[in-house]
Amino acid sequence: MLHAARSGAAHNHYVRLHHVSFSWFNLIAVAWKPPTHRSHRTGDAVAAANSSRQGTGTTWSSSGFRMRRPVFLCIMKAVEEHDDYFVEKRNAAGVLGLSCLQKVVAAFRMLTYGGPADALDEYIRIGESTALEVLRKFVVAVIEVFGPEYMRLPNAQDTARLLAIGVSRGFPGMLGSIDCMHWSWKNCPTAWHGMYKGHKKEPTIILEAVASKDLWIWHSFFGMPGSHNDINVLQRSPIFARLAEGEGPQVNYNINGHDYSMGYYLADGIYPSWATFVKTIPEPQGNKRKYFAKAQEACRKDVERAFGVLQSRFAIVRGPAHLWDENTLHNIMMACIIMHNMIVEDERDEHGGQCDYHFDEMGQYVCNYDDMGERVTVSHNAAPELDAFIQNYKNIKNKETHTQLKADLIEHLWQNHPDLYNN
Repeated sequence: MLHAARSGAAHNHYVRLHHVSFSWFNLIAVAWKPPTHRSHRTGDAVAAANSSRQGTGTTWSSSGFRMRRPVFLCIMKAVEEHDDYFVEKRNAAGVLGLSCLQKVVAAFRMLTYGGPADALDEYIRIGESTALEVLRKFVVAVIEVFGPEYMRLPNAQDTARLLAIGVSRGFPGMLGSIDCMHWSWKNCPTAWHGMYKGHKKEPTIILEAVASKDLWIWHSFFGMPGSHNDINVLQRSPIFARLAEGEGPQVNYNINGHDYSMGYYLADGIYPSWATFVKTIPEPQGNKRKYFAKAQEACRKDVERAFGVLQSRFAIVRGPAHLWDENTLHNIMMACIIMHNMIVEDERDEHGGQCDYHFDEMGQYVCNYDDMGERVTVSHNAAPELDAFIQNYKNIKNKETHTQLKADLIEHLWQNHPDLYNN
């Protein structure tokens, strides 16, 4: 009887061990996932097939990259030559890795559509971690290759063209319009929410930008926390650093019998009353002031349109940012601005130019225009009065000059362009 009891107990113990072992085996079998065979060569073939198609007209519709095909191919070739990471290589087993086209298309898909990195696996056959690595390296390569050209400050030729556009619109001396944009940061660390939350009620990062009529972004300052307003951002911005150091071209123009030597930006009401800003009139009284307010608000929308087009072309800066690293977000914003300017340059012929430029007999770059008002000349020589201005920021912040400039522009618009903004 005792032997039978022991035998039964041993059998039950064996059954329990076998059951436990079998249960752990099932658990391991369920938890373990076989390696994913993405067949990245298939993704390369799909990307190559799409890149070879041409859409109707002048757009490249199949890939939806918001730019002409030659611009895309130029960017792809440049980043491949700049960074060895984008060169297609073989691994230790002799198998070809991801092609440059796959990597660039993956980066563009994330920038233009703003989708998650793991969504590219079905199309490009690239895993999430690899897609994020590609994105980080791509935006850095774009900044290093194209940044010096497409994020440059206005040179003498650019300044002459901007001034000519301003004169044609009734604003002699105008260099563009300035404003700020907020980019929502979804994955902002919780401890930083108080610093990055402002009137948006969610963490944001601020972009300060200056844009011209053709939507070219001439100045960009990105990275200030969303709790700041436009004035706080301006106080940290380097927008007037070159002017204060005397490195920028001097601008000389005359409005209503008064001479001026600094260009200005159109701004909204929150900006200070400096000589370098022209603001609207909140509650204008009289026809002249009402007309000036209408004209100023119409031209100031250039920067708003630039923000809208930038977000339309690159949806990643329209929706909330899902990355954690501030430096990566900065690089993404700068790369999007660079490629935006590349598209503007490529499509500039569609906007049409109103002015012809040439050098005069003294070697200065001069803008020629007909029936546009005063002629504006860009000087390359530092004047004695500019040297005094370099040493002191007071001229930039001069409220008397701001008031006089606004009064002269009100009279200038009313006398020389009475019907320009009445349509």
